[in-house]
Amino acid sequence: MAENVGVRQGGAPGSRGRTTVADVVVEKIAGIAARDVRGVYALGSGFARSMGSMRERMPGPGGGKSVTRGVSVEVGELQAAIDLEIVVDYGVSITDVAGAVRESVISAVERMAGRDVVEVNIMVSDVKLPDEEAKGKSGSGSSSVVEPLLE
Repeated sequence: MAENVGVRQGGAPGSRGRTTVADVVVEKIAGIAARDVRGVYALGSGFARSMGSMRERMPGPGGGKSVTRGVSVEVGELQAAIDLEIVVDYGVSITDVAGAVRESVISAVERMAGRDVVEVNIMVSDVKLPDEEAKGKSGSGSSSVVEPLLE
């Protein structure tokens, strides 16, 4: 007669099974970490941002602010590679902002997703000028004044 003495098979509970992290999870972590850096105005190209602003105004599940706009990732079992497209504020050092974005994204992804970040490629697609925001707010309505063309 065999006696069961309560010996458990296998290793520690944390090593029994597999944890998979979806690409969209890493995209969201990277997007939020990049946006938190001072000097980053937005993520995504001008076209993506304009499409996103229209999407944000739409009600329902398709609407809302997309934290993954301007973020592309490749995620493996142990590593991740991240591509970001950013818009910076006018007057900031682009190289300093890019370095801070890399540090923030690498730290956040490695801490939260447990993946070694092998690279963070950053493309600065635009600079937000100080007067762009004022023009956008005051120029939102249609104007009945026609400016003459100077020849």
